[in-house]
Amino acid sequence: MTEGEAAGLARHDLVRVDPEAWADCLAERRDLDGVPHLADWARLGRPVIVRRRNPGEPTDHIPVGLPLPPAAGKRRIGLALSAAAASRHPPISLETSREAAPQAWRPVLDELVGLGSEYGLVPNVFGSLLWQALTDLPYLGPGSDLDLLWPVPGRVDRRFLRTLARIDAGAVMRLDGEIVLPDGAGINWRELLDSPEGGTVLCKARENLALLPAGPFLSQATS
Repeated sequence: MTEGEAAGLARHDLVRVDPEAWADCLAERRDLDGVPHLADWARLGRPVIVRRRNPGEPTDHIPVGLPLPPAAGKRRIGLALSAAAASRHPPISLETSREAAPQAWRPVLDELVGLGSEYGLVPNVFGSLLWQALTDLPYLGPGSDLDLLWPVPGRVDRRFLRTLARIDAGAVMRLDGEIVLPDGAGINWRELLDSPEGGTVLCKARENLALLPAGPFLSQATS
């Protein structure tokens, strides 16, 4: 990956890591010695996820992370990679991750895929379902949320958000996640739905957080 391509990565984008570069990165992090699953992570083709950069981290590196499964402590591992060590991994859609989900979730998943189709949107997964689908390790438990990213081409239809809230109210799990704007920044879908007239929402980008007016992100449809 070139430095220009790396600069275009957004939060929650997935990247593969060259196994040799991964080993070199871990060698510089003695605090991670013996941590389960890490040594073979890249060799097994498992990606990592782009996260927001922490203060003081090098700006010429890609900030990435991965969570360990609950049985291994559920620890969140943060690393910084050079652009040359990384390549893009495609997002994982909700539809393609269906088989990794608990059986009890699947009717809700089908309803969400249908909602996306109605509005021309394709939801992608992150959180526990993403990692279970990618690794076959047991990330999901009885209290797991379903975390979704909804990339949108422009303003968000209020009717879409209302229907998403209705599905959430009847679901066996909590529906969490973000509306992903064209520039890659994310807004929690509940905050956007519940924002009052003239209210603001927290917009999360890879490099910063910002409170912005909610109105410009919403369509004017009221039916």
